[in-house]
Amino acid sequence: MTGNDSAEFDAFYTATVRRVVLYLYAAGGDRAEAQDLAQEAFARAWQHWPRVARYDDPEAWVRTVAWRLMANRWRGLRRRVAALTRLGPPPEAAVGPSPDRVAVIEALQRLPKPQRQVVALHYLLDMSVNDIAATTGAPAGTVKAQLSRARATLAGLLNDNDQEVTDAPSPF
Repeated sequence: MTGNDSAEFDAFYTATVRRVVLYLYAAGGDRAEAQDLAQEAFARAWQHWPRVARYDDPEAWVRTVAWRLMANRWRGLRRRVAALTRLGPPPEAAVGPSPDRVAVIEALQRLPKPQRQVVALHYLLDMSVNDIAATTGAPAGTVKAQLSRARATLAGLLNDNDQEVTDAPSPF
């Protein structure tokens, strides 16, 4: 790679890392894991930068890699749950997330993965239905249906927690 490639990648990373981390955090619910996954996805982008840089949307490539990395981690969830059960609950943190943030993250976690993914892309990355369809490979009608179902499910889940959906501050 040339120095120009390095500068180009640095600019790309600076411009997109926050959005990728936000997407992963919304989809997975764990900020530290989102940061780790984003770093791994960007490291892979760096390894293949001459090819990735030529794509129409290199950020979409990074998000796809990050999503697959996250899916692989979800596959190991059973082992982690078993280990946590053996070890007992973690000690309480001195400062935790707000009740609103906890409610939204818990509600997002109860959505099916495809719905969680389109919600994160649409609401957090401000992507259009057509852009989401292109990113995920799903038809635009399917994306619209997933968004509609996700909104209805989230409204019900958040109302079940006595949360006012429209008045709740953004947890992000």
